[in-house]
Amino acid sequence: MLEINNLTKRFDKFVVFDNISLKIADGSIFGLVGINGAGKSTLLRCIAGVYHPEQGEIFFNSQPIYENIAVKKDFFFLPDEPYASVYMTGKKLESIYSSYYHEFDYSLYDEILKMFQIDKNKKINTFSKGMKRRLYLALAFACKPKLLMLDEAFDGLDPLARLELKKILIKKVEEDNLTVIISSHSLRELED
Repeated sequence: MLEINNLTKRFDKFVVFDNISLKIADGSIFGLVGINGAGKSTLLRCIAGVYHPEQGEIFFNSQPIYENIAVKKDFFFLPDEPYASVYMTGKKLESIYSSYYHEFDYSLYDEILKMFQIDKNKKINTFSKGMKRRLYLALAFACKPKLLMLDEAFDGLDPLARLELKKILIKKVEEDNLTVIISSHSLRELED
């Protein structure tokens, strides 16, 4: 279970969120919806341990997340615009991420890439936004996290890719008890 207690995050004097508390059960899909600038991405970055809040605590399975590598190894955070150098390929990403995530599922990675029609040997800088998103989604599932955080997961995906993503999400939640947090500015996307 993910538990957030009395979390506050500011940037200088700007308060992003103040004293929020939340519990998300294992094996569930949780949607964060709000307009751009509402704090969805900031909350995900706090949960992932990228940002440290001014006050409050975050626990995953009763363990604090900050400075806790044993807990963070079970997380995968996919930001809205993931960074990749101009020389990076899907194959290189596979090599990097499999060194961090020791349960990396190579066959699942290849299966999802094939389904999404992505060539992992091509340079990522030649990909469209939707192709990059599909590549990183394949990577996220292959890392086999217990908590998957997707920031604007459907952005840039065509209708068929959106449908395939939803099928994979449901399957992994059911089979692996995966907990998923999806942020979106579109309530309609999350309702599905």
